This record gives sequence, structure tokens and C-alpha cells, in this order.
Amino acid sequence: MAKKKKKMPGLNTSSTADISFMLLIFFLVTTSMDTDMGLARRLPQPPEDEQEDVEIDVKERNVFNVRINADGYLALYRHGNYDFIALEDLRAQAKEFIDNPHNLGSLPEKHVKDIELLGPMAVTENHVISVQTDRGTPYNIYFQVQNELVAAYNELRDELSMARFHKPYAALDEEHKVAIRAVYPQKISEAEPKKYGGN
Repeated sequence: MAKKKKKMPGLNTSSTADISFMLLIFFLVTTSMDTDMGLARRLPQPPEDEQEDVEIDVKERNVFNVRINADGYLALYRHGNYDFIALEDLRAQAKEFIDNPHNLGSLPEKHVKDIELLGPMAVTENHVISVQTDRGTPYNIYFQVQNELVAAYNELRDELSMARFHKPYAALDEEHKVAIRAVYPQKISEAEPKKYGGN
């Protein structure tokens, strides 16, 4: 007498959708998103109703004025004039401005500051890099300018870190990074876009 083959019972998939949905919710809730992408820039806060405009007296020698017109051309404001500059030259110009290695009178003022882990250092902490865009400035040029300016700070920090601690800035612990940043604090200011040139 032939034995009947037992049929395998079918899988109950009625709750599969519910389980998938619960797993999706779980991963969305528990996964942390990396928020450090892109440039660290913030728009200025809107003025309060009773806030008065206060003009800060900044010496001209302490300000590195970068202008980007609607055609994407860069200019540095020096001694009352705009001098056009190529993007590939911006980093070197910014580094010279930030560091003022020869203590020139046309570049930011230097003063000696006692910095923990480094000792007395001549710094230009009153310097400001001001980026002024035209209302029609191309985004890609704007971001390239920002990248070059940030790279100028990064290179100066790396050079000082290698000279004093024999390792790149990124490899330092937070205490040593704070010391390096005290010598080269990143000061990039963004002014409101204006129509000053270009088509």
C-alpha cells in the first residue's frame, strides 16, 4: 500500500508586512545621521525690533575683502581699489594675509599671545576675511572660494602642527587642536549679497 506524501504546510506571510514596517521604523529611529557634511556656515540672525545698528570699527589692514561678481570673477579690495585675482591664487593670498609672516604694515596687526602648549606666539587674531557676493554669483564659484579660504586655514594649521608637534593637525588630540586654533582662528564673514558688478 503506497504511502501518501504529506504536503508541507504553506508559510503564513500575513504578518510579514507588519514585521518589515516595524523594522523600518526601528532603523529610522535608532540610526544617527551624519550632520557634519558641507561647509559650516550660518545665516545671520534677523535683527530684533529694538536692536540698533552698531558699527564695529575694524581697521582696513585687518580685513581681507573678497568680492565675487555675477560673472564669477574674483576681486580683492585693497587700498580703495578692486584688483582681480584668479581662483587658483586665492589660497596663497589668504595664507599670507592670515599669517602676515613678515609683519607688514599692510597686513593684519600682530601681537604676542601666551598660548597653552605653545607659549608666546605672534598672532593676527583681529583679522577678518569678508566674502561679498553679487546677487547673481554662480554657486559653484562661491563654494570654490569658500573651499580655498578654509584650505588656507587648514594648511597654516597643518604647518604649525608639524613644526611644533611633529604630526598633522587632524592627528592631534582636542587640547592640542585648541592651541593651534588659538594661533589661526578661522574668521570668515559673509556679507549680504549686493549688485556691485558684472552683468
